[in-house]
Amino acid sequence: MLLSLTSLSAVNGSLFPSKTQVLIYNDLAPGIDLIVHCKSSDDDLGVRHVAYGNDFEFHFRPNVWGNTLFHCTMKFNGILHWFDIYVQKRDEFICDQCVWKVRPEGPCLIARRRICYSWGPPPA
Repeated sequence: MLLSLTSLSAVNGSLFPSKTQVLIYNDLAPGIDLIVHCKSSDDDLGVRHVAYGNDFEFHFRPNVWGNTLFHCTMKFNGILHWFDIYVQKRDEFICDQCVWKVRPEGPCLIARRRICYSWGPPPA
């Protein structure tokens, strides 16, 4: 069994994915606070108050099945928005330090290149 795990590790580069960091930066506008609540199917990171120019970050290890997902609600100016902040199939080859700048029109991932998204619909 140990030989099989060692072989698998050698083929894939690593048996267990490395840690991923997600940083959510409030880039809305001076004086506009961001209320963030992020969750996965296993973890509820709680509600965070992020003042303009500040950030909230968390770390995790993506699972070996490739289906890690963290979604967040983000509230500012009295409006609640929804976004999948980490989707393993979308993000694992783009960043292991995923820096998001939250703007009124949607979040932008700042990685090898800037990728901006619109706010998603709330879950059904």
